[in-house]
Amino acid sequence: MTALTLSTAAAPGLRADAIVIGVAKGSNGPSVAPGAEVVDKAYDGRLAGVLETLGASGAEGEVTKLPAPSGFKAPVVVAVGLGAEPDKDAGFDGEALRRAAGAAARALAGAKKAAFALPLAEAADAGAVAEGVLLGAYAFDAYKESAKETKGAKGAKGNGKAPLAEAALLGGKPRDKAYKAAIERAAAVSEELNRARDLVNTPPNDLDPEAFAAVAQTAAKEHGIKVQVLDEKALTKGGYGGILGVGAGSASGPRLVKLSYTSPKAKKSLAFVGKGITYDSGGISLKPAGHNETMKCDMAGAAAVFAAVVAAARLGLEVNVTGWLALAENMPSGSATRPGDVLRMYSGKTVEVLNTDAEGRLVLADALWAASQEKPDAIIDVATLTGAMMLALGSRTYGVMANDDAFRSAVYEAAEEVGEPAWPMPMPEHLRKGLDSATADMANMGERMGGGLVAGLFLREFVGEGIAWAHLDIAGPAFNEGAPFGYTPKGGTGTAVRTLVRVAELAAAGELG
Repeated sequence: MTALTLSTAAAPGLRADAIVIGVAKGSNGPSVAPGAEVVDKAYDGRLAGVLETLGASGAEGEVTKLPAPSGFKAPVVVAVGLGAEPDKDAGFDGEALRRAAGAAARALAGAKKAAFALPLAEAADAGAVAEGVLLGAYAFDAYKESAKETKGAKGAKGNGKAPLAEAALLGGKPRDKAYKAAIERAAAVSEELNRARDLVNTPPNDLDPEAFAAVAQTAAKEHGIKVQVLDEKALTKGGYGGILGVGAGSASGPRLVKLSYTSPKAKKSLAFVGKGITYDSGGISLKPAGHNETMKCDMAGAAAVFAAVVAAARLGLEVNVTGWLALAENMPSGSATRPGDVLRMYSGKTVEVLNTDAEGRLVLADALWAASQEKPDAIIDVATLTGAMMLALGSRTYGVMANDDAFRSAVYEAAEEVGEPAWPMPMPEHLRKGLDSATADMANMGERMGGGLVAGLFLREFVGEGIAWAHLDIAGPAFNEGAPFGYTPKGGTGTAVRTLVRVAELAAAGELG
């Protein structure tokens, strides 16, 4: 991962491959953002005009490169757009800084060192820039021969260029405890988020439920997290009919992984539950061509939960956090669950399976009930659950549902705070009737319209009484099939990791609504 330092050095004398500055989009053209005053002075105060001549406007994510002025040891200045210029008394928000730093880090692939002279009004700004750099510099190269040809370069982008090796944040305060803490937090969260991205990007032939469980066990041992893995035998003995039913058609058996991070000072407990379908063919209800190619990402919820628990441990948060990874591969075969079959879930309820491609809710149901038995203060599940949520909110925003309005608002606000686009969604009671079954206690499918909301209503049935619960449907933003933007790469994104970590921080501070 890119090395980070806080630096008080002056930009002209710093040995680096590039100096990164911010440019805002003003009413009269681009304007140079705070932090770049020394650079602007070296251009005789005409840097904004030079950038405008080169076509720069300051729009978000825009990157413009130009030769550094005389006297600078760095040969290049990289101007990155911050978006709209803030009001006179306001600074740039964290997400603007995060995205700008990410865009610049991506543009500097192949560079050994870059100095970031972006606005750092306070420690939180340094943390945002650090996150942007670390997330923007990410690349998944494990299966690329071109990466092996770049000596010492981990993470080539397919063009022989390694990610930016080192970033110095100018204007930071190396001896200030708040700044140091912000950088350390950014490093821990970003590293675990990138680990989640790696898991999502790993081909399903190399990441089946057993392999995922092994990764979790290794990380748990490294970070002092207690881990328990239930295999097919243990799942059968325990009566986990949902997880077993989904995994029945695969040669790779299902797993339920429990990760427990505990703090001796904790006053609150949280449970995070993740959908971990390591590959989703749809089962007997086979997906049509064109819908299978990215289904390695159907374990993104479990990856997010895993990363969040490890991050909480690394940060030493004063809250107990338990992660439940419901892992299975959904495949068609002679032993697969059929439409019309009835599964007895871990809770004891029976579910008629009308569509085997509505499998995520089945594994989550068992894990939610297992989590509920420990009576945590709150449960959050994360899942690439429904195409309906993508139709409703697009590819960059996830939906938030809950059994408690105040808790839903708290989770939504946490997501907004860390820069993960989310939107509160309702749970209309009239849609619950559609889940009734003439054969079993309920069916795994209901009305087609409002399918994302129906899925939430299904999951609610398996949450213990009196426990605040939220459901994050990350089907849209979990996997980016388009071009990279800001600090978001193509492929796995690590969506929801930062929201879960922020919720854990709020719980530790006694501020979770």
